[in-house]
Amino acid sequence: MIVLGLDTCLNACSVAVLDGSTVLAHASEAMARGHQERLAPMAKAVMAEAGIPFSKLQRVGATVGPGSFTGLRVGVAFAKGLGSALGIPVVGVGVLEALASEGRGLVAAAVDARRDQVYLQVFEDGQPLMAPDVLPVGTAAARLAELVMGRALTLVGSGAPLLADAAPGADVLTPEGCDARAVARLAAAKAQTPIRPLYLRAPDAKLPGGISL
Repeated sequence: MIVLGLDTCLNACSVAVLDGSTVLAHASEAMARGHQERLAPMAKAVMAEAGIPFSKLQRVGATVGPGSFTGLRVGVAFAKGLGSALGIPVVGVGVLEALASEGRGLVAAAVDARRDQVYLQVFEDGQPLMAPDVLPVGTAAARLAELVMGRALTLVGSGAPLLADAAPGADVLTPEGCDARAVARLAAAKAQTPIRPLYLRAPDAKLPGGISL
């Protein structure tokens, strides 16, 4: 299966195209903003490097959050538009799941959610031990210590340093974003379901004068 993987949810823009387990092409750039302007040209360049037309794609996978509200919308909208134009499935992949796929055994994926909070999910051998959640850092540290109970652990994500004291000796990885190669692999293995953003809390931005959406 030829799959295009996309990530725009964190502080990077990443695109990869895989044919089964073979990576045909991959690109990633660190960026806090500008995903909307960069994603389409990067996807075009990656497909050109892979030497295949978009018409050969069989599936698109995109991260759906938690993360930047603007960034995840950019990725989801691009993936939906591409899937609709090509008539192929579009599959959502959780940011925490994609981050955790970089480790083996017991892995905690943690993203700094600001306001003294983290997005957290813990996996063992790829299977979730808890649902993704947004928690105060202290609560997340206590939850993590309870689940780990002194076992070897990999902490991955921008929130990993905030939880390192709860798991002494853990390997700490802090990538800028998800690896689109991992996103493509995970998307290829998932059942086809409607792609939806994963929001674990309300956006920080507020409309003036008490206006609500």
